[in-house]
Amino acid sequence: MTLQEKIRSDLKQSMKAKTEARTSALRVLIGEFGRQLKKELADAEVLAIIRKLIKSEAETLEKKGEPSSEYMQILEGYLPKQASEAEIRAWIEKNIDFGKFQTKMQAMKPIMANFAGMADGNTVKKILESL
Repeated sequence: MTLQEKIRSDLKQSMKAKTEARTSALRVLIGEFGRQLKKELADAEVLAIIRKLIKSEAETLEKKGEPSSEYMQILEGYLPKQASEAEIRAWIEKNIDFGKFQTKMQAMKPIMANFAGMADGNTVKKILESL
């Protein structure tokens, strides 16, 4: 089952359970799917849409001075588990030879490719700067 199918299935369950906030959040997400050129999206495309919505919500909440919202927490539930700083640092030390790069920041590409959505770019950048 693709992530898009899972979200549609979760919407049906949410509507039956009459959970207003979850139903509303999933409807917004499915509405974003409808705005895409393709009808069926790959999981990576779905995750990109979810991240875009979370970023937008975070910016809105920042202006209001609020830390989080139920809507944002529901969307975050569909993102893969984020790698910890320790996991990222351990992988870098084991797999990256900084001699191949002119600067440490050039190692971002292989690191981000390895963690494919499970690591935040700002976290990786902070780790690289501290090495």
